Amino acid sequence: MNVALAAPAAKAAAPAPAPTATAAAAPTLSAEDKAASGKTYFERCAGCHGMLRKGATGKNLEPANTAKLGSSRLEKIMAYGTEGGMPNFDDILSKKEIANMAAYLQMPAEAPPEWSLADIKGSWKLLVPVDQRPTRQMNNVNLKNVFSVTLRDSGEVALIDGDTKEIWAVIKTGYAVHISRMSTSGRYVHVIGRDGRYDLIDLWFEKPTTVATLKAGFEARSIETSKFKGYEDKYAVVGSYWPPQYTILDGLTLEPLKNVSTRGNTVDGVYHPEPRVASIVASEHKPEWVVNVKETGMIKLVDYSDLANLKEVTIDSAKFLHDGGWDSTKRYFLVAANASNKIAVVDTKTAKLEALVDTAKIPHPGRGANFVHPKYGRVWATSHLGADVISIIGTDPAGKKEYAWKVVQELKNHGANSLFVKTHPKSGNLWADAPLNPDPKLAGSVSVYRIADLGNPDAKPEVLDLAAAANLGKTKGIQRVVHGEYNEKGDEIWFSVWTGNKTEPSAIVVVDDKTRTVKKVIKDPRLVTPTGKFNVYNTMHDIY
Repeated sequence: MNVALAAPAAKAAAPAPAPTATAAAAPTLSAEDKAASGKTYFERCAGCHGMLRKGATGKNLEPANTAKLGSSRLEKIMAYGTEGGMPNFDDILSKKEIANMAAYLQMPAEAPPEWSLADIKGSWKLLVPVDQRPTRQMNNVNLKNVFSVTLRDSGEVALIDGDTKEIWAVIKTGYAVHISRMSTSGRYVHVIGRDGRYDLIDLWFEKPTTVATLKAGFEARSIETSKFKGYEDKYAVVGSYWPPQYTILDGLTLEPLKNVSTRGNTVDGVYHPEPRVASIVASEHKPEWVVNVKETGMIKLVDYSDLANLKEVTIDSAKFLHDGGWDSTKRYFLVAANASNKIAVVDTKTAKLEALVDTAKIPHPGRGANFVHPKYGRVWATSHLGADVISIIGTDPAGKKEYAWKVVQELKNHGANSLFVKTHPKSGNLWADAPLNPDPKLAGSVSVYRIADLGNPDAKPEVLDLAAAANLGKTKGIQRVVHGEYNEKGDEIWFSVWTGNKTEPSAIVVVDDKTRTVKKVIKDPRLVTPTGKFNVYNTMHDIY
């Protein structure tokens, strides 16, 4: 024994400490239950919390944090939701599924494999070569008024004729298509599933036909086409959540051309292994895409004019970047940094950050809504996951400099947990949903403001219960109304009504924008949890 460490002989030995309780053993799951929970996590949770569970819009769910909460607390959060924007899952998942998920979240996250350019090329299938496609439109459908509707839980999109309100075709796609984008010509629909499957659909056939497909990664959310003059339909780009990267493709065949990683340091100077590509928009003024990297808080302006010598301008903004859209001039891009409760504004003409605008909690604009305010001039609006307000931001630094890049007005929404606001240049209304609200009445309703009345501080919205109008009968799940989308003329707005799973009925409610009355309820067994709806004309021209 080392004498220097021995207890002095003159002192009595200290009494042995009382036994302490050992830490609770980490939960375990059978291989079958773990696989099922992993699938549910990917489908329902990874979008907010990350594949590696490091958090973004949602909280960090690594075991160091989840173990502190324990299974009972985790189950309650998942079942009932939170005021911070976490929806309730008690009407979607069974008690056993929730209990298994609570256990799963206390286990270490498993990183998916990488997916290289060679892997993407290996998955690419050119189903119909360009020279075998029609040279003219082979149907009589008004393609400008077709809606591409995500059928979330069936892994399909429904293409609906906006004139007749009839389903024209149902196309198999990846799981839970996050967004549909249109080619500049309006001929092709580009769709990306959350599972990374990318499909190119040609509308000129007698029936819409998938002409190319590939797997961009294991999780994805964003795609876009090239819109600058001379590059129309030439390129497409897909942004992945995992692996964190964006991939440039041939716009007519989807042949993979270039793969660019987005891994790197955040705006705080900390390395992040999972900086996901959150949203992408195309400029009409430059051969350029605006690529938003969620976890880093960085916005990349990607010049696609020379792929061999690709140029990026990287703009620091704030975390965590999510959805956004153009202002009415398409010079300024506004994007939610929803963990920072800010909207980042980029001037794409000067390639610089114009402003960081403080907003209410967790802004979630979708593309946002552009309109002319009776007092503040040109503005853009966002609703919020974590607050029951709609924030209106001035966007006219030339004509209304004193109001530019400030929240000039907050409107009361009928509830928090909103995902989308919507208007149209031919409309006098501003609409907002609240589909993730745990209150069934609020989740099934929308708020609508008359824009001409917004100069009056006492202006009140009309609240429409569209779930009741859908008349789906009694369902186990909450009937949630989500994502308003206008038709080509701007005189109708379409909303989805769904209950969270594919075993219960869903519908699309078509509302007359002027009278705010229901014109049509589209019901069909093929409409399985309809979610996002993308009108061809409005999507082509970034009208919102």
